[in-house]
Amino acid sequence: MQAIAVHPGKKNSVHLREIEKPNVSDIADGKGVLVRTLKVGVDATDKEIIEAYYGDAPEGDDFLVIGHECFGVVEEVGENVTAFQKGDFVTATVRRPGTSIFDVIGTNDMTSDDKYYERGICNLHGFLTEYFVEDEAYTVRVPNGIAHLHCLMEPMSVVAKAIWQMDEVQRRLRVWKPKVAFVMGAGQIGLLAALFLRLRGCEVYVIARTPGPNIKTEICDGYGAKYVSTNETSVEDLIAEVGRPDVVIEATGSSMMAFKSLEYVGKNGCVVWTSLTVVDEMLEIPADKINQEWVLGNKVLVGSVNGNRGHFEFGIEYLSLGEATYPGVTEKILTTPVKGFEKYEELVRLLVEDKSALKVYLDIADG
Repeated sequence: MQAIAVHPGKKNSVHLREIEKPNVSDIADGKGVLVRTLKVGVDATDKEIIEAYYGDAPEGDDFLVIGHECFGVVEEVGENVTAFQKGDFVTATVRRPGTSIFDVIGTNDMTSDDKYYERGICNLHGFLTEYFVEDEAYTVRVPNGIAHLHCLMEPMSVVAKAIWQMDEVQRRLRVWKPKVAFVMGAGQIGLLAALFLRLRGCEVYVIARTPGPNIKTEICDGYGAKYVSTNETSVEDLIAEVGRPDVVIEATGSSMMAFKSLEYVGKNGCVVWTSLTVVDEMLEIPADKINQEWVLGNKVLVGSVNGNRGHFEFGIEYLSLGEATYPGVTEKILTTPVKGFEKYEELVRLLVEDKSALKVYLDIADG
């Protein structure tokens, strides 16, 4: 079957190749779920793997099949699978267990191992294939009613984990009901975070550089969030108008904005970093001011990456609630489909060059 792969560590080595079709018997104990792949999204992580910033091939291979944002339909299940049947729409989690205690208890996303396993990223092949097989434990059902949101399940799991971690750490306050939220960045993660926080009842400001009107402002308007262009209104001016936020979700990919977020959040507030920065950038920050405000203001910073099965299910619940509350809005994030494996070079070009694209994805087949 066809697959899209790279040679990790070699820049711009993305290519189309033939690999063996998997079988349900590849998974032990009759727990295999064979999935026909329908859509696979690509994102900044794939872009950085293509540019050789990171990525590792599975042991014994010199290539890595990329793609970690999958959506498909079940074709066959192993004899001991009870949660799925042929015809179910599904996605799959990304990280797999290592050896740490966190892996043993099922929180693979919190592993303390230096070597970790992520499908399509590190040491395991991904989902940009015609079929994939997965253990029932890492397969997640997608309700038919949101199947049209297909490859947004994994990005929403990232947001769900960020919100979950925010909730967990803010239990320290015993009483905490955030009212104002800043979302830094208006990519797919930022917009999905805006949806999540609006469903929580927050007054949400999505902060990005590009002035509107555009598809991002249209989506923010649909959610009842406010889009703020820093080319028109500085964050400092916004704070002067609405006050400091209770929570900041940072999703820009900019180390400067990540650290600037520390200056914005209010007392008892929480900043969650969700983006990774790969450029070796040096910054000057007002360290003493930040230190004083954070210690005296009881503020907290959380780093959040990846998600486990619970976060996928949590995110899918909120996507379903979002579709019921703001029908037709979220699918506007799915801006840029590319039809068929033979157009893999166009997929990469759009991912790298099209700055207006919110979600580039490979449209492999209809469900």
